[in-house]
Amino acid sequence: MNRKVGIVSMGYHGFSPVSPDLSFRELVYAAASKAYSKAGITPGDVDMFICAAEDFCEGYSISDEYCNDQLGAVLKPVHTVTGEYLQAIANAAMIIQSGLGRIVVVESHSKASNIKNMDAIHSFGMDPVFNRSLRVTPHFAAGLEMSRYLSETKTSEEHCARIVVKNRANALSNPSAGHGAILSASDVLASDPVAWPVSRLSIAPRSDGCIVTVLAEESVARSLASDPVWILGTGWATESSTLENRAWGEPVSVDIAAQMAYKEAGITVPSQQIDLFEIDDSYSFKELQTLEGLRVVGRGQAAHALDEGRLGPEGDIPTNVSGGSQGVGHLLEATGGQKLLELFLQLTYQAGERQLPDVQVGLAQAWRGVPTTTSAVIIVGNE
Repeated sequence: MNRKVGIVSMGYHGFSPVSPDLSFRELVYAAASKAYSKAGITPGDVDMFICAAEDFCEGYSISDEYCNDQLGAVLKPVHTVTGEYLQAIANAAMIIQSGLGRIVVVESHSKASNIKNMDAIHSFGMDPVFNRSLRVTPHFAAGLEMSRYLSETKTSEEHCARIVVKNRANALSNPSAGHGAILSASDVLASDPVAWPVSRLSIAPRSDGCIVTVLAEESVARSLASDPVWILGTGWATESSTLENRAWGEPVSVDIAAQMAYKEAGITVPSQQIDLFEIDDSYSFKELQTLEGLRVVGRGQAAHALDEGRLGPEGDIPTNVSGGSQGVGHLLEATGGQKLLELFLQLTYQAGERQLPDVQVGLAQAWRGVPTTTSAVIIVGNE
């Protein structure tokens, strides 16, 4: 169980609001081809493949079976993690650490532009007796959570709107981001109401794309890459699945997942030991709430960190410098893959215009979204 796990390469295709020229199979093939080429391997070298997918988003059951050919997973073990990309990465790491495989590939994709009614799909995650029958948009759960968070921490709606402004602006430095823009807090606050206090611009827009990651045991990783990125810690957790019994205002699952990852990585003071954060911002308030759940700042202190400029690329807690989901776009189950991709690019000094100096350790966190309470955390580092 002491085997070190390295990320050898990451291939991706996207990210854009629509991709009418490509099927999801072609997205997978494009991303996989890049990942294999960068790693200098063929699919035949891979011991196991993992897909992170949700059948409801694909429109048919066992949807991962439609990715095997594009991944080159012929006569090889393949399984699905019906959850977030970062959960699949943790799964791959455990497979390698247990000695079941030396090279494992993880894939997930989003063809969100094909989905006509995402709210209807989200509704299937709600209790069929007590909640689904209310026939309200699932965003109301985010509205309740945001309202409670603002009340408990005395954070303002304007602070949340400024997260959107920050991340959309950060995305302008990311050529892969599909939603970069110059906005003002007033633009966000004045956008159409969805489920108070959630407004249209406070919800991350969706994007299409695919991410494929090649992970390997230490000796293999060192032979395939001169600068592999190492997985230092992983954690995942699910809080109450019912709306009636969850802790509104606090991201309990984030806290639990983070403590798991911190313990494995030996992190005791995350604000000092971690150089950059790519975390959930699917709703405007989530980045602030998540930073507190990760214990990077104290309860109710994230807004002050934003005021002090600590969350920007020049700050001491650079957060979502890629643009996050607000700027890149929400990629369904592949969202955590985009966050891990940004860490990989930063830690291997391939981030171009947005490259941060002297980065050694990064944290990625993702949430499955409404109405779930499932979160995952991955901590990675370079040499």
